[in-house]
Amino acid sequence: MRTFLTVVVIVVVVLLLALALALKVVKQYEQGVLFRLGRVIGVREPGLRVIVPLIDVMHRVSLRIVTMPIQSQGIITRDNVSVDVSAVAYFRVVDAVKSVVAIENVYSAIDQIAQTTLRKVVGQHTLDQTLSETDKINIDIREILDVTTIDWGIQVTLVELKDIQLPDTMKRAMARQAEAEREKRAKIINTEGESLAAAALGDASDIMMAHPLALPDQNIWPPPTAPRQECDAGPW
Repeated sequence: MRTFLTVVVIVVVVLLLALALALKVVKQYEQGVLFRLGRVIGVREPGLRVIVPLIDVMHRVSLRIVTMPIQSQGIITRDNVSVDVSAVAYFRVVDAVKSVVAIENVYSAIDQIAQTTLRKVVGQHTLDQTLSETDKINIDIREILDVTTIDWGIQVTLVELKDIQLPDTMKRAMARQAEAEREKRAKIINTEGESLAAAALGDASDIMMAHPLALPDQNIWPPPTAPRQECDAGPW
């Protein structure tokens, strides 16, 4: 009797372990890639799923958008200026099977390809273009990444340049250039103001010359010299 109870307990424990191994929960933001004896047999949607213990293996793949910072890269622009550029990339899995089968570590692969693409794209632009055309550079990087990552079941949704560090000498040169530009605009504005004032005075002078009667009465200075008069007794 005691042996029978022991066997029953062992059987129950084994069944519970088998049930625990057979039941898998796939979360709402995941998909499960099911392998049976090493072969992919399909994708399991979110919910409670049953697999065959010790035969089936399920890999859960998150479908949420992943934020990946791209560490600062030392880049030489097309006009031979050294800059340090960092960025951030956003991507998500669109094909769970490819993301598991096509590549071993998708996150590491995207990080490496994003760094090389950042250096390549920024290196094709001048410093002024890098500072002023960031939207175009972001789009170019994203398109290049998409061509590569689509075979991995990954879609890059957005790439943004985050920080551009310039050498101190370049910062000082740009500050001097900006100051010179401001002085240039100030002189141009001052000259234009003087030109407008001169033109307005000229127009006013023409109007006064054309309509002398429209001028207000004014005392004439110096007064006209009165003719000298002599009295009968002779000059005074």
